[in-house]
Amino acid sequence: QVQLVESGGGSVQAGGSLRLSCVASGYAYRTGCMGWFRQAPGKEREGVAAIWAGGGSAYYVDSVKGRFTISQDNAKNTLYLQMNSLKPEDTAMYYCAADLFGSLRACGTRSGAYVGQGTQVTVSS
Repeated sequence: QVQLVESGGGSVQAGGSLRLSCVASGYAYRTGCMGWFRQAPGKEREGVAAIWAGGGSAYYVDSVKGRFTISQDNAKNTLYLQMNSLKPEDTAMYYCAADLFGSLRACGTRSGAYVGQGTQVTVSS
């Protein structure tokens, strides 16, 4: 049984940093993508960042380029999202996703993707 568990969310002031972690159990695939997407109340889901599970290029939505960095530690089956220079518009629930057949841009949006329970990020001005 695949389980993705996120942690690291919280409340910070604008300009602050947070590092999200996602531990994947029961999932050791090195194909497909792993990534983060977010959803704020009243807004559509937005893919934030994603990487190929086997390594290689990463995807970032334009609004976080230069501020967020996605990385993975395969030995720990853990995916990270380092978020710097946070802005109030980054406030959302952040979800970790693992998707065997997804593209980087849409990682985690397919019905067959694995998605965690989410961790809340709140940025105050």
